[in-house]
Amino acid sequence: MRRPLLPLLVAGLVAIAMAAAVPAAAIHGGDTEVTVGSNDGVFSQNKQNEPAVAIDAAHPNVVAAGSNDNIDLEACNAGDPTTCPFTPDVGGSGIYFSFTNGDTWIQPTYEGLTARNCLGDPDPAVTTDVCVPEVGDIGTLPGYFENGLSSDGDPALAFGPAPDSIGDFSWSNGSRLYYANLASSLTGAGTFKGFEAVAVSRIDGDPALTPAIVSDQGNWLDPVIVTKQSSTTFSDKEQIWADNAESSPFFGNVYVCTASFRSLSSGNALPTPLIVATSTDGGDTWTTKQVTDATNNPFNPKKGFGRSGCTIRTDSTGVIYVFANQFAVGQPGFGSHIMIKSFNGGANWTRPEVIFTAVDTCFSVQFDGAGFRCVMDGVAGARDDLSSSPSIDVANGAPTGAGATNVIYDTWVDGRDGVNNEHVLVSRSTNGGATWSAPVAVETGGDDRGYYSAIALSPDGTDAYLVYNAFTTPFRANTTDARSLVGVVLHSDILPSGAPAGFSEIHRGASGDPRGSAQNNVVLEFLGDYVYAAATRDFGVAVWNDVRNASDCPAVDTWRAGVQVSLSLAGRPAIQQACAATFGNTDIFGGSWADPS
Repeated sequence: MRRPLLPLLVAGLVAIAMAAAVPAAAIHGGDTEVTVGSNDGVFSQNKQNEPAVAIDAAHPNVVAAGSNDNIDLEACNAGDPTTCPFTPDVGGSGIYFSFTNGDTWIQPTYEGLTARNCLGDPDPAVTTDVCVPEVGDIGTLPGYFENGLSSDGDPALAFGPAPDSIGDFSWSNGSRLYYANLASSLTGAGTFKGFEAVAVSRIDGDPALTPAIVSDQGNWLDPVIVTKQSSTTFSDKEQIWADNAESSPFFGNVYVCTASFRSLSSGNALPTPLIVATSTDGGDTWTTKQVTDATNNPFNPKKGFGRSGCTIRTDSTGVIYVFANQFAVGQPGFGSHIMIKSFNGGANWTRPEVIFTAVDTCFSVQFDGAGFRCVMDGVAGARDDLSSSPSIDVANGAPTGAGATNVIYDTWVDGRDGVNNEHVLVSRSTNGGATWSAPVAVETGGDDRGYYSAIALSPDGTDAYLVYNAFTTPFRANTTDARSLVGVVLHSDILPSGAPAGFSEIHRGASGDPRGSAQNNVVLEFLGDYVYAAATRDFGVAVWNDVRNASDCPAVDTWRAGVQVSLSLAGRPAIQQACAATFGNTDIFGGSWADPS
C-alpha cells in the first residue's frame, strides 16, 4: 500500500464477527462483495484494493482473504477537506473470512488504533478539526499497535498445518493461517530499522478456523518481523506460501519472498535484490536468503533494472519455485520473468533463470503528485507498475500430495501488441520449469484489455481457474469520456498432457468506471497491483478489484486533467463537498465456482 516509486487484510460471534456484516447469501457461481465491513459513503474509508485469497486445503469450506483496506482511516473532512491522508500509525491490512467456500464473507471487528470516527466538520471552511487516532474498533489485522507496529497492506495469505508442542507438523494438529503484509514502526517507536518491513500474523484452527475463533482477537499470535532491515531498506511486494502437501520432506515449512528496495535514503530505491525467508517452526523464527544479486543492469537480462512482483509455490516433493518480474528500461519495457528454485527447503537456491520476455503495458506516464507512474486506461489513470508480473500455481496434490501432477502454470498481462491490444497470457511447464509452452492469449471479451491476472490449479492438476481485471474501453486521452473496468473468471480443464483444453468464461462481473477510484492524494485513479485465485479439486475461488459501486466525480476529473498539465496540486476539490458520497468506493468482489466439467 505504501511504497517507493519504482524506477521506482458464542457471544463473541454475535457481538463481534456477525456485527461486522454478513452479506446476503450469494448464489454459488455468482459474485459477492468480500470487503463487507467498510463505510461505503466516506472516502477514503470506502477504499479497498490489492486482494489476496487462500483456501484451507484440509478444510476447503474455509477461505480467508485480505486487501489494502482504508476502513479505519480518517475522512477527508478531518482537517483540510481537500486532503485525504493516510492517518499516521493506523493499520491498513483488511482481513475477511468465508466458511461457505467463498460464497459469503464476514469481516471481524477487533480493537486497535483507529481513526474511523474522525469524520470531520461538514463545513469545508473548518480546517482545525485534526484527527487524533484512538484505541477502538478496527477491521484490520489485530496485534500491531500493541507491538509498536502498523499494518500497511500488500496482503498475502496461506494455510498450512499447525505444529504440535514439539514442533512436528500434521493436519491433525489443525490448520494455521499465515497473513504476510508490510509493516512500519509506530511514530517514535523505532520498533525496527528502515521504512517498511514484512511481518507475518498467524491464527490456528481447532482443527479448522470457525466464526467463533476468528472473532476473538486473542486467538491471533503476535506479528513477527520476517525481513532483515537497515535504516535505508523498504521491503515490498511480498508473497507467502506454506508447504501444504504431506508428501513433501519439508511439509509445514513456510516461505516468504519479497523485493528489498535499498539505498532509499538517497531516493534511488536501488539495488533491488529478491529475498526469501524460511520458517521451519510455524512462523516463530525466520532465516533470510538473498536469492538474486544486488546489482541492477538494464543491459543484462539476467540482472535487469529492478525486480518485484514475486510469487512462490512448492510441488509435491518440496521443490520451491520463486518467480518474479525483472524490469527493463524503456516505454514499454521488454522485461522478463525469472525463476529460482530450491531443492533443500530454502537452504540453497539456483541462480535466476530467464524463462520469458514479458512486455509491460506502460504506454503512458502520468504525474502522481510526487513523481511519475505508468498508467493504462487514460489520462490520470490507474497505475500499472506490475501488470506483467507472474502469477503461478503448481498442482502439488495438497493436502496429502496424492494425485499431484506438479504441472506449473504462469499468467501475466502483456503489452507486446501495443496500446489497446493488451493480452492475458498463459504458459505452462510439465518438467519443473525446464521448458515452457509458447504463451497463449486467453482473454475472452473482444474489448478486454487485461490489467492484472492470477491463476490457480486444482491440486490434482485437472482444472485451471484464472481471474483477471480488464479495461473494456480504449485508452482515453481525456478525463471526460467514461471508462470501464470489469472482473472476469475463466476455467479450463487440463488434459493428461498438462495442456489446457481451452479457457472459457464462467463469470463476468458488473463493470464500473475506474475514474471513481482514487489514490489518497486523489491525483490518479487507484486499483492496486494485483488480483488473486485459489482452487480445490472441486471448485475455484477468485477475488478482484471492483468499481461497480464507485461514482465518478466531474470536479475531480477536471482537476486531474489540469494537474497533468501544470504538475501542481493547487485547487484540489473538497472531496466530501464536491463529489458523490460513493466517490472512491472501490471494493473487493469475488466468488466460488464449481468445476463446470
